[in-house]
Amino acid sequence: MRLTSSTNFRPIHSLRPVLYRSDHLGALNDDDARQIQALGITRVLDFRGVDERTAFACTLPGVTVHSLPIEPTIVQQLQALLASGRDVTEADVVAHMQDTYRGFVRHNTARFAEFFGHLLESAEPTVFHCTAGKDRTGFAAALLLHAVGASPRQVMEDYLLTNERLAFPAEGKLAFPRPVMQVLWRVQPEFLQAALAEADALHGSLDGYLREGLGIGPAQRERLRALYLAA
Repeated sequence: MRLTSSTNFRPIHSLRPVLYRSDHLGALNDDDARQIQALGITRVLDFRGVDERTAFACTLPGVTVHSLPIEPTIVQQLQALLASGRDVTEADVVAHMQDTYRGFVRHNTARFAEFFGHLLESAEPTVFHCTAGKDRTGFAAALLLHAVGASPRQVMEDYLLTNERLAFPAEGKLAFPRPVMQVLWRVQPEFLQAALAEADALHGSLDGYLREGLGIGPAQRERLRALYLAA
């Protein structure tokens, strides 16, 4: 990973430059590590599962890594479908992506609550990531932006920036057939909207999900604003 326009390492839209979302930190070279260290990063919040962390352990020195595993991943689900001999269409991938996002609310609320717990402790420079930095991490960023008062348009704009910043794998490194990868390696408004609709269905609104599911009420939201909004 390099800190250029072809990667997903970047500050969160409209917040102080102490929070960054990224793809994984397990393939850094010395120059990559120096660039990240220059940002003062001391805390890493990692949404990857066990196998993902084992395959590409964080190589950034001098940081505290907190594991917030969310599994199974969409990649694991698609691998199982393809291994069964089933033809997977682009529409299938979109449907599975939407269901994965609903699962963030249905099954992984505790992990996102942990995420906010770390952020509420201090405003130390932090990077949070999964493998590609777009789905688990993208939903976490959307929740945080909403919590500090960003508009729905700002939240979606930040989410969709992945499509500009994450480089598509080289032809010889595609993990799935190209039509599948063209959906899997990008984000669509419908993905995030599926999670937001699930929060509405289960908690009445996204504010209700923050309050009831994540324990982020008015006092916590005010602290987040004090810690992370630019003066």
